[in-house]
Amino acid sequence: VQLQASGGGLVQPGGSLRLSCAASGSIFRINVMGWYRQAPGNERELVAVISSSGSTNYADSVKGRFTISRDNAKNMMYLQMNSLKPEDTAVYYCNAVGFTASLQRFDYWGQGTQVTVSS
Repeated sequence: VQLQASGGGLVQPGGSLRLSCAASGSIFRINVMGWYRQAPGNERELVAVISSSGSTNYADSVKGRFTISRDNAKNMMYLQMNSLKPEDTAVYYCNAVGFTASLQRFDYWGQGTQVTVSS
């Protein structure tokens, strides 16, 4: 199983970006997908997670600004980020927890995509 994150870049404060995460490989089911971020000098932190049924949970710092979604048929996950702030600057990682076609549990991370919010 592989995860590929994309969509990061440089954006001005108040701007928007949309991150995508594609899961590929021998996948039976993905139970939970999530976005995490890590800024220089900080630990990796949860941004948002979404279950296979669509239940979501957000960090307080992004509530009302970020929206997580997923397409189960395509094994894709998205993060719509609006009203971006300089403190959102970080490397964003996607994570997926589920089962392979041989029913082995997996917990994988994507390679990360840089988001920089600066004027």
